[in-house]
Amino acid sequence: MTGTNFTLFLLAALIIAAIPGPGIFYVAARTLSGGSKAGIASTLGTALGGLVHVIAGALGVSAIILASAELFTAVKFAGALYLIWLGIATFYDARNPLAQQDAPAGATRAFRDGVLVEALNPKTAAFFLAFIPQFLDPAGGAPALQFVALGLISVTLNTTVDLMVVMIAARARAGLSRRPGLLQHLRQGSGLFIAGLGISLALARRPAS
Repeated sequence: MTGTNFTLFLLAALIIAAIPGPGIFYVAARTLSGGSKAGIASTLGTALGGLVHVIAGALGVSAIILASAELFTAVKFAGALYLIWLGIATFYDARNPLAQQDAPAGATRAFRDGVLVEALNPKTAAFFLAFIPQFLDPAGGAPALQFVALGLISVTLNTTVDLMVVMIAARARAGLSRRPGLLQHLRQGSGLFIAGLGISLALARRPAS
């Protein structure tokens, strides 16, 4: 890959990472609901889920899923149902003491949820397949390795921005800690928002080939 092409990739990847999207809103909602530990764990989980798509894209698995209406629909609804269930659970967990939300078990669950939410999102697969190939160097050889390398960079940039969002959301949550009633409503709203992301995913259409 030429230096100019790589610079263009970094610039485009950074801009895309900074644009608020479902991933940013998801980790913000998890942070507002469960605290900074849950937010960080969610971010690391979505990063790992993103790497699943990078590897699947490099191996051609993502292309197979996107080419099949049945496979795309199955993965899409699996991810959507999981998000909806997660949102409902978050809504009802808002009635529990805050101390339980900051427990290590809560962070472990948040990490697991992040992996599954991202890995079961075919829209992420479609993004990588549409974005990364534009910057591959045909003369460079090993296109799969190039795809993985650029995918790793993209995931790293996304994760960095997500961690910044977690810090901001955690400070906002801490500021509301003296108003438990309002904080409870905020946590419930976070649950509804996560469920809304699931509904949005369920309505997503398969990219035209």
